[in-house]
Amino acid sequence: MKIQTKFHGEQEIVKEEIIKFDHGIPGFLDEKEFYIFPLEDTPFLILQSINTKEVAFIIADPFSLFPDYEFDLSEDVIEALKIEAEKDVAVFVILTVREPFNQTTANLQAPVIINQNKKLGKQHILNDSNYSIRHFIIKPPTAQKQEVK
Repeated sequence: MKIQTKFHGEQEIVKEEIIKFDHGIPGFLDEKEFYIFPLEDTPFLILQSINTKEVAFIIADPFSLFPDYEFDLSEDVIEALKIEAEKDVAVFVILTVREPFNQTTANLQAPVIINQNKKLGKQHILNDSNYSIRHFIIKPPTAQKQEVK
């Protein structure tokens, strides 16, 4: 099956690898089928809509960017995604890429949860969270102390 993509032009995809988002993604409720592509020469991926080439999100593994990131999945999410084992779950966060790149942020408040086995996905909004929608992925350098002469 061939699709048009935002970043890679026309691409051949494996139909069985399409991830279904039953309720879409907030802001894109009509977009219910996505495919994940690597973003060449980066640790990031692209979550590409199957139907609308302009709808593509740069995503990343939050645990590699933020080692202390953690949250619990609600029973509703576990049930909706038919999760049977922890190993079936992949978690990503959507990035907002900015220029300069050190201004790029990650949405830690609404991770994308994917059941890799069943190919089901959902953007899950964390309630009662200390996380925000704009966490810098590159920490700014600490201010250096000025030498006293």
